[in-house]
Amino acid sequence: MSDVGARRWWAVAALVLASMAVGFDVTILSLALPAMADDLGANNVELQWFVTSYTLVFAAGMIPAGMLGDRFGRKKVLLVALVIFGVSSLACAYATSSGVFIAGRAVLGLGGALIMPTILALLPVMFSDEERPKAIGAVAGAAMLAYPLGPILGGYLLNHFWWGSVFLINVPVVILAFLAVRAWLPESKASEAKPFDVGGLVLSSAGLAAMTYGVIQGGEKGWTDVTVLATILGGLLALVAFVLWEKRTPDPLVDLSLFRSARFTSGTMLGTVINFTMFGVLFTMPQYYQAILGTDAMGSGFRLLPMVGGLLVGVTVANRIAKAMGPKAAVGLGFALLGAALFYGATTDVGSGTGLAAAWTAAYGLGLGLALPTAMDAALGALSEDSAGVGSGVNQSIRTLGGSFGAAILGSILNSKYRGDLELDGLPDAAQDAAKDSVFGGLGVARAMESSSFADSVRSAFVGALDVVLVVSGFLGLLGVLLAVVWLPSHVGQSTPQPAESEHDAADTA
Repeated sequence: MSDVGARRWWAVAALVLASMAVGFDVTILSLALPAMADDLGANNVELQWFVTSYTLVFAAGMIPAGMLGDRFGRKKVLLVALVIFGVSSLACAYATSSGVFIAGRAVLGLGGALIMPTILALLPVMFSDEERPKAIGAVAGAAMLAYPLGPILGGYLLNHFWWGSVFLINVPVVILAFLAVRAWLPESKASEAKPFDVGGLVLSSAGLAAMTYGVIQGGEKGWTDVTVLATILGGLLALVAFVLWEKRTPDPLVDLSLFRSARFTSGTMLGTVINFTMFGVLFTMPQYYQAILGTDAMGSGFRLLPMVGGLLVGVTVANRIAKAMGPKAAVGLGFALLGAALFYGATTDVGSGTGLAAAWTAAYGLGLGLALPTAMDAALGALSEDSAGVGSGVNQSIRTLGGSFGAAILGSILNSKYRGDLELDGLPDAAQDAAKDSVFGGLGVARAMESSSFADSVRSAFVGALDVVLVVSGFLGLLGVLLAVVWLPSHVGQSTPQPAESEHDAADTA
């Protein structure tokens, strides 16, 4: 391998570290919320904004972030983003009030929004068609590895230190990522800087933020709530206005002709279906491990490792399968496997143990690993170097919104089925409300009543609801098979030029 080729793979290590920094934050906040509520005196509304402030800025910032990378240089933007992410992590760790923490989380969301589209934009620029799926698999595997590692590390820190320590996990990862990006990543940007599309920036950010907030509130308040419907409708209208604006402005933020590419559109939609099912699994299984199997957050993290192991095996062989069978077959096989795994997981009952969960989550991870790199390669491989940042931002925004819908809709299904199956006859109103709130609330009521029969009822209701969520997710896996076979092009590779050497690489080679 040439020095330039080796440098590109070292650069992937930098992108992996940056991706893990964002992935840690996705799972780690929930562990610290109870301790933060006591220490900061946060009420329920403030606790909700601890989560929402990050999510809204993250959703609103991805398309503008991609534009900044295209215009000013993706390496520069990624370095700045890592600094923002690290400094805001420190601010969150040492926050002395709820307001300070919420502000720190919002800035953290800005850092995450700058990091993720920039990472995705670099992959089609740095790698050829042959190498790109491997690079995508490495970054995707790292992001998934962060899901179980976050609770494992966070649980250890919470058992030994104060709640702010869980946010300090980001700091050494960010420092290592910064040094690696600076040393190994080549600079790239659009060949010509386009004028700022202020209207496009405002409308896209407002629409995505409103849609995301509406979905979050829908999961909390119900989908018939007036505020929820008005927010989602307002976000949808803003996005429609964004499309109309982009069609008429001479220098649009997003080239809408990108959606005429079957590769980009099908790859993005398949990635969105994956995110939908993935959030269903990651939302429900930690609750199952803790409420039904009696583990703590750290133990839940360990029990998610079979899924990550399956994923790592899948991404390792995905490219070879795609070459041997074609991308349609590879992605279709991945979706068929993850769908079958979800249906198998839906056979869980109260007496099922860790073995069943480990088996089906490992198979689910394997299917995920087979489908995700090839689907993402289809979308990212359709981007030119000039539009890689904005195109990646669009891809990431759609997939993130799909994940938000997945968490909210599947969460609503879980709660509705759980509450409907609870046996609440004879309980006081306050106890009924507590039991309906969550499986943990129900078990708390059972402990207060010293009633093992009610505890069994709560567990049975939750497991029944879990099975319904997994069945719905399994049908989404079958939908992914159909989309892959019908829509995904037979050949996702394009005649992308071999990535050029950066000025830094050229100087080293000389």
